[in-house]
Amino acid sequence: MHEGVDARDKPGHDGGNIWGLGMTDTLKILTICGSLRKGSYNAALARMAPKLAPAGMTFSDAPSFAQMPIYNHDDQEAGGFPPSATAWADAIRAADALLFVTPEYNWSIPGGLKNAIDWASRMKNQPFAGKPAAVQSAAGGLLGGARAQYHLRQSLTSVDVLWFGRPEVIVSFAPQKFDAATLELKDQTAIDMVKAQLAAFEKYIRMVKGK
Repeated sequence: MHEGVDARDKPGHDGGNIWGLGMTDTLKILTICGSLRKGSYNAALARMAPKLAPAGMTFSDAPSFAQMPIYNHDDQEAGGFPPSATAWADAIRAADALLFVTPEYNWSIPGGLKNAIDWASRMKNQPFAGKPAAVQSAAGGLLGGARAQYHLRQSLTSVDVLWFGRPEVIVSFAPQKFDAATLELKDQTAIDMVKAQLAAFEKYIRMVKGK
């Protein structure tokens, strides 16, 4: 009786790719920060992604939603979509996947972020459908923005985002985890969480997109 051949020993098998998919295409990730504050811990967390992600991922920041008017269907009917909403949606369409990094406001997601989602959701060929997405959050309290993540998942499930599950990135007690002067993430446990999530997110995107 001869020994069976392990699949990893077969010619052409990539032992490091558990999905059996090609790993040559660079993935374009759009980072969407839910905070507009200059000193935002979440914006600082978002800036860590290119430093901690696998080599096969590149990151760009979404256009700002700061100037979008509050969604009103009458305004849409009268004047169409504002340029800021169109630019935001176009950036989402052009990306392979989305990384949301958001604070928690009053146990939910910031109003500006929700408003941008509402505008985009009304468009023909709405941009979220079929998009792989992951979420991170940082907050000063014990829960680290977990309730905002829950509400964001609910909202974007309704527009057919393909949510990545775990590992999660929830940075609690944020002022203790970031350098006060540079806002660089300094907590090793949080750094390791981000690395683990992004590595797994890359595999998930490749599985979904076949890239």
